[in-house]
Amino acid sequence: MATTTFSKEEKAAMKAAVAEKKAAQEGADAAAACDAAIAAMTGTDKKLAEAFHALVAENTSLAAKTWYGMPAYADADGKTVVAFKPGSKFKIRYATIEFQQAAKLDDGNLWPVGFAVTSMDDADKEHIAAILRTAVGR
Repeated sequence: MATTTFSKEEKAAMKAAVAEKKAAQEGADAAAACDAAIAAMTGTDKKLAEAFHALVAENTSLAAKTWYGMPAYADADGKTVVAFKPGSKFKIRYATIEFQQAAKLDDGNLWPVGFAVTSMDDADKEHIAAILRTAVGR
């Protein structure tokens, strides 16, 4: 039987989740934590996260927060709808935009909930904006 171990990055994400829960209980500013997570990024990840953050603000009423240490956006019930996962966090070649169960993207028996992102031109931004609007029922 194989033993499952968590990578250093996965362990860090779990620790971040525990810290986020504690901070929320203490009334910390979740939006400021999201801003800080984006500010700590570098290179393409930072550029993409800033663009995604702006798209969320322009197209939804979701509240910024962090989720496992990553920028995320929650509905009025506090449920994470979408998160931005920087590629550098898990040493992968692209960032991802990941929709969670609170997103209203259901379309038959099969629909995408994650998107790899390496750059974002105007057409990509409009496509993402449309998905965000659908995810929040707009």
